[in-house]
Amino acid sequence: MTKTDLKKVLKPLIKECIKETLFEEGVLSNVISEVVKGLGGSRQPIVEEKKDNTQNEMKKMQLEQRKKRSQQLNETKRKMLDAINKDAYGGVDIFEGTMPISQGGNPDSSTSPQGPLSGVAPSDPGVDISGLFGNFRG
Repeated sequence: MTKTDLKKVLKPLIKECIKETLFEEGVLSNVISEVVKGLGGSRQPIVEEKKDNTQNEMKKMQLEQRKKRSQQLNETKRKMLDAINKDAYGGVDIFEGTMPISQGGNPDSSTSPQGPLSGVAPSDPGVDISGLFGNFRG
């Protein structure tokens, strides 16, 4: 039996099965009734609202967070200097130019766990990819 002969035999059988399922078993009427229920209500259509200033807002939030972290760090340094007494080191700020460590280690282990960003400072802003696709607004 060739492909065309098989197609001639199977096509009418499949067509009949589909009609039977759609009409006699009520599948089509159930689909139509569900669609009508969805359209008949007094619901408002869903509308997408886009904000143009989302990137600007994100940058402002990040800047505020950095300022807050910087203030907290300076406050912690000041408290540490007050605790060890400024006169102990001749009034020299021993924390000048220092940065917080990116991660703590376990003193019991010989090596610390490594990750994809293990050598990157937490304050590193990374690579700006905002212009990668231009001004695409899908």
